[in-house]
Amino acid sequence: MKLDQEEKKILEALESDEIELSEPTKKEIASIKEAARNTFKKERRITIRLYEHDYTGIRKKSMEMGIPYQTLISGLIHRYIEGDIKIKTE
Repeated sequence: MKLDQEEKKILEALESDEIELSEPTKKEIASIKEAARNTFKKERRITIRLYEHDYTGIRKKSMEMGIPYQTLISGLIHRYIEGDIKIKTE
């Protein structure tokens, strides 16, 4: 598996005991489960046209993540709407 720079730093810190993993709280687990349930409650179907390059890239990323490409696109849109993804204006 190929890791990017950030992932390598995290792995190194974990292996050298600079950081340690913690168990999620019951509240965090409940929040994650609720988000997962809501993720699969899709009420609208849309058609979207993409550049071939973007389509190929999204398919590649989805395969790397082990999820369907439609799920990845939907997740990205959701994260943008929720404010987790920002677009650079510069």
